[in-house]
Amino acid sequence: QLCRAVRQIQRYVGGDRDARIPCGDEGELNRLFHEVNSLAAILNAHAENENRAKNVLRDALSDISHQLKTPLAALSVYHGILQQEPADPETVRTFTSLSEQELERMERLVQSLLKLARLDAGTMTMEKAEHHISHMMEQIRQRFAFRAQQEGKTLTFTGSDAITLLCDRSWLMEAIGNLIKNALDHTGPGDTVAVEWRSFASVVQVTVADSGSGIHPEDLPHLFKRFYRSRFAQDTQGVGLGLPLAKAIIEAHSGTITVRSTLGTGTVFTITFLIPTKL
Repeated sequence: QLCRAVRQIQRYVGGDRDARIPCGDEGELNRLFHEVNSLAAILNAHAENENRAKNVLRDALSDISHQLKTPLAALSVYHGILQQEPADPETVRTFTSLSEQELERMERLVQSLLKLARLDAGTMTMEKAEHHISHMMEQIRQRFAFRAQQEGKTLTFTGSDAITLLCDRSWLMEAIGNLIKNALDHTGPGDTVAVEWRSFASVVQVTVADSGSGIHPEDLPHLFKRFYRSRFAQDTQGVGLGLPLAKAIIEAHSGTITVRSTLGTGTVFTITFLIPTKL
């Protein structure tokens, strides 16, 4: 029995991750063999997790590389045109403006990646304090009001001035701002984006609802995945980090985010925070 056990251990060490020691239910030796088999299973699980983490990192690096290639290629083209037409003021203005857009796109990508990296690494410190939601919403409204007006969209904010929330003001505004930006990105002239906050017995809830084209059912399970791009999407400028970042920030506040959507009708994101003092 010991010789057979040694052979199985040697097989495992040699790379056969399925190798196990045959054992019965009774006796000290069999209990030892059970523990060795359990150890092998645990080692396999750790190896799988490590491989999975490596694959995630590999895919993320591939996605980042792909995301950066597009604006870099565009900048290269614009730079070449500017070199060829340095004396034409209209050409210079046009391609300088286009270059600025691509640089801003790259900056958004890098900043979002840095924020997600801080959240992933657990190095982000949440400076939580009691804040009036209405004050935060007013700042967010000012940020997006001009864009909504220029695009012929209605942006509304509704909620009680008395509702407060224990949160990191700047990070939570980032999360809600990303949801509003996403709504504006996927609505057309005449559509409405409505933000509402309410307080219930033990929760504070914030909703961002739009009357846009809605999200295809195929996309709903993948909305919060990084760099996810729908095959139905018309937007070519997004980098697929706004919603994952919003979700990470909300979860860092011990909150949850859900989405429901109907094609042709619109989309509603619902954020829910437990009120600690009322648990």
